Amino acid sequence: MTDYDVVRVFCGPTGGYGNELGVVREGSVLPDPAERQEFAAKLGFSETVFVDDPERGVIDIYTPSSRLPFAGHPCVGAAWLLDVPELVVPAGVVGARQDGEFCWIEARAEWAPPRTLRRYGSAAEVDDLAVPPAGEWVYAWAWEDEPGGRVRARGFPGRGDGVEEDEATGAAALLLTDQLGRALNITQGAGSQILTAPQPGGWVEIGGRVFLER
Repeated sequence: MTDYDVVRVFCGPTGGYGNELGVVREGSVLPDPAERQEFAAKLGFSETVFVDDPERGVIDIYTPSSRLPFAGHPCVGAAWLLDVPELVVPAGVVGARQDGEFCWIEARAEWAPPRTLRRYGSAAEVDDLAVPPAGEWVYAWAWEDEPGGRVRARGFPGRGDGVEEDEATGAAALLLTDQLGRALNITQGAGSQILTAPQPGGWVEIGGRVFLER
């Protein structure tokens, strides 16, 4: 069995929740994309990262069914685990920094895969949603406190690959922040926390807590 680490990304204030991420630190053991895809499907996490150069931060990201040019929670988790100032993904160079209990990355909205950002009237409506049919990737959200920038959200990948709901989704948070043009404090899934902040030149920072699970 290929060795891998598991980290939880975008954990809540007490360290709970967060989205699990598989990280294969020695990406060279599975160099072929088809092998990586098969392994990511076997692990079944919403995303799995393969590290191709730990010093330069070169990583390769897979869902159980596809390869991604960029994804938020894998980049935050990998940046924290590798402790590097930047990551290199197919979409571009992702800036990274550690700030106390939070790890931050900086990315661009156009790097994110397509998401349907669907606004609801209240947080309770988002809480009560059933998993929609497979098809589009839906990010359901509502204001909990609009003046304070607090958002309630849930993510439904709709890929039909076994991941019905994504506990914490950095790419969707990136798109929402870019659309709204303001900093956000997002509670997603069962209790994960994602912080975002627009930056000059079309960049957006995404931050959260990361814990090593195993």
